Amino acid sequence: MRSTSLRRLVAGCGLAAVTLVVVAAAQGKGAGGFANFELAGIPLQPAGVSCPNGQGTCTNFASEPAIRATPDGEFFGSSENGLGGGTDAWRSSDGGLHYTQLPCPNCGSEANDTGFAPGGGDTDLAIAPAKNAAGFYDVYVASLTLANVDVSTSTDNGATWSLNPIGATVAGDDREWITADGASNVCLSYHDLATFNIDVDCSADAGATFTQLGEAIDAAHSYAINANATGNLTTDTSAVSPFRHTIYQTFSAVDSTSEQLTCNTTGPCDFRDVFMAVSTDGGKTFTDHLVHRGAPGTSYGHQFVNVTVDQGGTVYSVYSDDRTTFMSYSTNRGETWSGPVKVSSIATAIMPWAVALAPGKIDVVYYGSSFAKNGVAPDDYPSSASWSVYLAQDVRATSGGSFKQVAASPIVHFGGVCESGIACSGNRDLFDDFGVAVHPATGLASIIYSDDQYTNDANDPPQPGCTPAESNTISCDHTAIATQTGGTTIR
Repeated sequence: MRSTSLRRLVAGCGLAAVTLVVVAAAQGKGAGGFANFELAGIPLQPAGVSCPNGQGTCTNFASEPAIRATPDGEFFGSSENGLGGGTDAWRSSDGGLHYTQLPCPNCGSEANDTGFAPGGGDTDLAIAPAKNAAGFYDVYVASLTLANVDVSTSTDNGATWSLNPIGATVAGDDREWITADGASNVCLSYHDLATFNIDVDCSADAGATFTQLGEAIDAAHSYAINANATGNLTTDTSAVSPFRHTIYQTFSAVDSTSEQLTCNTTGPCDFRDVFMAVSTDGGKTFTDHLVHRGAPGTSYGHQFVNVTVDQGGTVYSVYSDDRTTFMSYSTNRGETWSGPVKVSSIATAIMPWAVALAPGKIDVVYYGSSFAKNGVAPDDYPSSASWSVYLAQDVRATSGGSFKQVAASPIVHFGGVCESGIACSGNRDLFDDFGVAVHPATGLASIIYSDDQYTNDANDPPQPGCTPAESNTISCDHTAIATQTGGTTIR
């Protein structure tokens, strides 16, 4: 969950631009260099700007982004401007080397340049795995309004959007996720604030109406309903998977009823169990399986546990204990799990996101820092602690392989990183999550991430509001891209 403030009003509109650079591998072999650049924002510029460029139009004021790839290799990204500020969206048709700014999915019209729009909170994105009648893959952008969830649908490759402002059947919501199946089936998950269960609503008409409601936390684990942290929602859409159409919702939670009672009275709330809720009936019902049980005092509820599925039907769970990122996997639709396997090889690795492609091959990204100290949470890291985006890759994840880690970005932040959503008292410039997708033909990754550093490049000058004095503050916060340009892939 992110701040309810209107970020444009609070912190101004100017942002730095990120130089187009190639960052060499930092540790080990594997994925090669990365092209890094900032994206254009709206309503600061009209739709159609291609980034990077030399016209100074590649700046934005968005954060907490998401990214997905179509089956034919186009990337779509989205990022949020805060509640009431609308959502930015982009498309790449050249493997992630350039991104074109799309019309705002939830601003109501392309002419809206007021800085106000429905939604704008926690964004997520999904792409249909099958084409619609017009020959395009439907693109869905979900965005939070607190009262409900906006679901914006494009049936024409992002050229236009239709908005459903009441995607959630239960009003009063937080942290939505979205996934798609077939040409027009789409499901939405979210915390409803009344019970804090994880509700799953599904639509059979490309998001126009959501008429089916399920609950991800089953009766056997009801103690987790009021003591959990959500993760993302995904669907196995591979044509060759034996578990095609299975829906997975991941979350972390307390381990027992007694821990739930402690969590809701005196604390602490240690979400030390990682769960996978599995639906084989299109999201109507779910059965929860334990992925991993952490030791007492461990917590994996650090924005967020993550799930992805490879083309062979193996499902992967990725989670961080605020120091190390781990991975577990299941080859039987989440019933039993192998692992955990250590993913990260840097002192601190947080906010993981994963994407799998060919059987047994997976990419995991996270914000990483070489600083760590016993008893010190990332929120309290010193100003000398630097953070960058890292990608870890394993091409034999189910057969005894190991992860190779590389740096995918320059430094994106210094100091503390708060992971408590709107309860944060420290620095939230990296907010709560970011993402990675891979080109299905090449296996090369494109990572979308947050950056709060001032950079003044001749081709991408910073806008007013982001000055050297404002570096490492929300005034310089923006969404950027790191696209893999070579090396090992997961194709």
